Amino acid sequence: MLISFLQSLVACGQQTYDQKLQSLYKKTVPLIQPKAVDKKLNKNEVFILDTRSAKEYSVSHLPNAQFIDYDRFDISQVEDIPKDKEVIVYCSVGYRSEKIGEKLKEAGFQNVSNMYGGIFQWKNEDLNVVNQQGEITDSVHTYNKRWGKWLEEGKGIKIYE
Repeated sequence: MLISFLQSLVACGQQTYDQKLQSLYKKTVPLIQPKAVDKKLNKNEVFILDTRSAKEYSVSHLPNAQFIDYDRFDISQVEDIPKDKEVIVYCSVGYRSEKIGEKLKEAGFQNVSNMYGGIFQWKNEDLNVVNQQGEITDSVHTYNKRWGKWLEEGKGIKIYE
């Protein structure tokens, strides 16, 4: 039944989230699943970089994530991170973070991963995000309404502005 439903979505020109992600990624940066990232969050050896805009980050982000603005990224923003440490990048779906991951690798970072599905997949898997005060929130900036459809209903409060 599920297979026929998915086939009908594709036949109607609609993609599943996995299909959309596969069409976006160049696979130049290794992918890591959200649950694997969650297990690493409290370890001091991993650096989590949020590559979305300041507005998106201010609504919510992964706990302990460092803000790195995609539009204004400069390698000097990460000069305090040792190049041999594990770095995980993410954004809304993983497209912008893959681009930042490429720049990190070009700069000599040896262990860079891109979180599969970004913050949308993170919330779709019922993992917690925090607001500016470090408090758990259900709000997620979904970039715009077109992209917001990938945050499943009931998994978070969609914020567009």
